[in-house]
Amino acid sequence: MSAQVSSPHSTSRRRLRDLVPSLQLGRYLPGPLNGITDVSGVLVHTESIRKSNGIDGETGRKVHAVNTGVTVILPRKEWFREGCYAGMFRFNGSGEMTGSHWLAETGLLHSPIVLTNSFAVGPCYTGIYEYAIREYVAPGKTAGFFLLPVVGETYDGHLNDIAALSVTSDMTIRGIAQASKAAVPEGNTGGGTGMMCSGFKAGTGTASRIVNGTKRGEGGQEEKVEFTVGALVQTNFGKKDDLTVCGIPIGRLHNESRLPAPVPTQPPHKEGSIIVVIATSAPLHPLQLQRLAKRATVGVARLGGWGGNTSGDIFLAFSTGAAIPRESDRSIWSSTTGQGSPVVFDTTINSIFEAAADVVEEAIYNSLCMAESMEGPEGRKAEAIELDWLKETMERHHVDAPYTGGR
Repeated sequence: MSAQVSSPHSTSRRRLRDLVPSLQLGRYLPGPLNGITDVSGVLVHTESIRKSNGIDGETGRKVHAVNTGVTVILPRKEWFREGCYAGMFRFNGSGEMTGSHWLAETGLLHSPIVLTNSFAVGPCYTGIYEYAIREYVAPGKTAGFFLLPVVGETYDGHLNDIAALSVTSDMTIRGIAQASKAAVPEGNTGGGTGMMCSGFKAGTGTASRIVNGTKRGEGGQEEKVEFTVGALVQTNFGKKDDLTVCGIPIGRLHNESRLPAPVPTQPPHKEGSIIVVIATSAPLHPLQLQRLAKRATVGVARLGGWGGNTSGDIFLAFSTGAAIPRESDRSIWSSTTGQGSPVVFDTTINSIFEAAADVVEEAIYNSLCMAESMEGPEGRKAEAIELDWLKETMERHHVDAPYTGGR
């Protein structure tokens, strides 16, 4: 029996736009990393647990494979003192995201966002509190702050001995402390380590877009402005027959090929789940962010997701365009940094909506293309999608009609 922490990007796996450079994935260009950490202020950390099937040397008992982990997203480094406006959308609610009632009530996010497996919500929730107590409660004092941690989950019990309860609160503590602006490791990483999507191994994926526009300057003149929209997904949804990539019915074509069929994603009664986190530097208010979160549904649908009865499809969007202090003057007339800042007009928001749908779509592709085949408990296996076959299939079907994001 062995354990290891997953490495970052695999040298043998490639993202979809690197695999098929001729594809036009929407009309907006990606950011430098093509990931959620392109959004100003946003930091991410992933930590994975990988243990193979084996025999415990002391007890002689059978030990099942563990493939799971934790993904931590910080809206900003000073998340405790300076919050963000945020909004949520529930496409289908057979899943959990803690703190959702307070987000709906106030539109304020004053917490890290942690993604993990269904049985690990508790330790991740506790880990956020333990970090806050360690950093923000003075020795000998009691906690006097209000904090509702935000933790989302999807189920990895097919490839992970989920009952082993391997995730611990210290993984969240490390994630908060070590979160960075680096490229996010994709595929079998973090909370997505043991996840599957549409019959293939998947997990964590991310993408970003740069949206250009104009704003009215202080002197009345128009000034150019640039906003970033990024998404991170934890994919665990969909059926193989429905899988569509850039308009091509990849799932059905794979079934028709002579390639070995992968194992089912879930037991027949389970449709799977997806958590989507959208971040943007655009100054949006909470109601606009609720609307932005809804656009994740478009990205999911492009791959064939339809929100089954037992699917947990929960989407969160936040903006780093304003910093909302935790503590402020009690006067109702007080002003705080960012709260009085202009917001995007609804009549000009379409490009941000479009970019949100595109980043979610591409992030899911990346979760599939970057994942590697994996063995779970009882010898259960999940095969990664064959990139050579996918490349040849995509190019063959797009010789005359390069993909334009469904438009």
